[in-house]
Amino acid sequence: MSPSNPRVRPPTTDDVREYASRLGLSLSDPELETYTDIIASKLGVIRALDSLPDGETSPITAARDRGHRPDSAADPENAFVRRCTVKSSDDGPLSGMSVGVKDNIAVAGIDLTAGTKALEGYVPSFDATVVTRLLEAGATVTGKTNLDELAVSGSGEPTAAGVIRNPHSDSHLAGGSSGGSAVAVVKRDVDIALGTDQAGSLRTPASWCGCVGFKPTYGLVPYTGCLPGGPTYDHAGPITRTVSECADVLSVLAGPDGRDHRQPFDGPATVDPIPDDYTNSLAKPVSECSIGILQEGFGLEHSESIVDETVMETMDAIADRGAGVEEVSIPWHDHGVVIWLGVAWSESAALLRDNGQGYYTDGQYFTQYLRKMEEALETRSDEFAPTIKSKLLLGEYLRETYGGYYHAKAQNLRGRLRDAYDERLATYDVLALPTTPTTAFERQEDLTTTELVERAQGKKGRTQNTMPFNMTGHPAITVPCGRNDDGLPIGLMLVGSRFDDETVLAVADALEREIAYSPSIPSH
Repeated sequence: MSPSNPRVRPPTTDDVREYASRLGLSLSDPELETYTDIIASKLGVIRALDSLPDGETSPITAARDRGHRPDSAADPENAFVRRCTVKSSDDGPLSGMSVGVKDNIAVAGIDLTAGTKALEGYVPSFDATVVTRLLEAGATVTGKTNLDELAVSGSGEPTAAGVIRNPHSDSHLAGGSSGGSAVAVVKRDVDIALGTDQAGSLRTPASWCGCVGFKPTYGLVPYTGCLPGGPTYDHAGPITRTVSECADVLSVLAGPDGRDHRQPFDGPATVDPIPDDYTNSLAKPVSECSIGILQEGFGLEHSESIVDETVMETMDAIADRGAGVEEVSIPWHDHGVVIWLGVAWSESAALLRDNGQGYYTDGQYFTQYLRKMEEALETRSDEFAPTIKSKLLLGEYLRETYGGYYHAKAQNLRGRLRDAYDERLATYDVLALPTTPTTAFERQEDLTTTELVERAQGKKGRTQNTMPFNMTGHPAITVPCGRNDDGLPIGLMLVGSRFDDETVLAVADALEREIAYSPSIPSH
């Protein structure tokens, strides 16, 4: 941008008068003139910054085919926003594997929509770290997967690309916001997929669609190049058909990239080095697994009895085969949703209001996206889904009325919640509970704005069990453990100590071997 670009212009006195009004400052006309001149004198710094490179990284060398949007015959569940091909290497631990990338993760040269019309035409010029690592490991990106708009939902409904359908029932939803990734894996349209998770956005669709979804320890997998939803609780991770595949992918993704402010994480005082290969832990005998069944994860207000019963039956079966299984109580789990909401309502709204990038952190900023989001907020905000509009309005209300007090209080309570889980995890390998209290929602047509927002953001306590662990940063995996009478999958979640993702995968693998449940269905 050159010095003559209209974005770099001195303010007028009317501009400064408006700024002063917003800040509660009473300035006389002479003072307005003075401060207008002072601000104008500072703009040389902006012009100097304009002359420097942007700082975003170059993409990995790869063959890139932008591809196309598949039609309904090729993609009846609406799992994909775009079918494409990005291939770098034939060598590596993931050689020959196809990957679906959630469409809020940057792939250079491939359109990124984040599920909203407001970002139409946006094509990133660099790869997210997770994409770079998969390509270097020999995998091939074969599609960008559908998601709820800006990943602000968990139903699979509010998306510009259309509702994401459950692969087991056309009359039910896939869940979200990583619904397209879960569907693509279960339908075998891709071998593995990437998702993101701020409240359960990766684990919910994996549970509803019947596959494995893993939210790693906060900070273990770089979030660089993924559109942020909440800087203190953003997670990216794999969605796969088996725990073994999940371990393979995590082995490639894990570790600092030097650009993500979420790393290094201030975890336990003694953290073992990150394993080079998470599959090394997968031979753990079930008899060596110790599991605490989290009582507060069952019998919720909207829990379906079949979900609770199926998870408990699975735990009984594991206990019969020698695992140490006991029920435990963590009363703070009941407060996890309120703590999440107290933090996220303000943090995510502020992030979006600040052009999707925010301030105050070190690391890589997504400047291309910032410009595009600024444009969208200025010219296309009416096109946002009701979930986004309600988030922005609620955030403004909280900021104007309470000045951030409840956000600060909720942030302070995160430590109490984390400590409560850590205390129990000092005794057990993992905690076990239903991933979601319900199976997949039934599709409904002609929803009102209120109904759409309720289904997307909390109806029936859909994320009541997943949300707390986004606040605490504990690794959490969902594995399928059965179906309801309509054939819809039921997910069981295992939660482990921070940075002990290895043990979570080991116990999940042992459970998977013992329950012999295979929810995958044939491809088209």
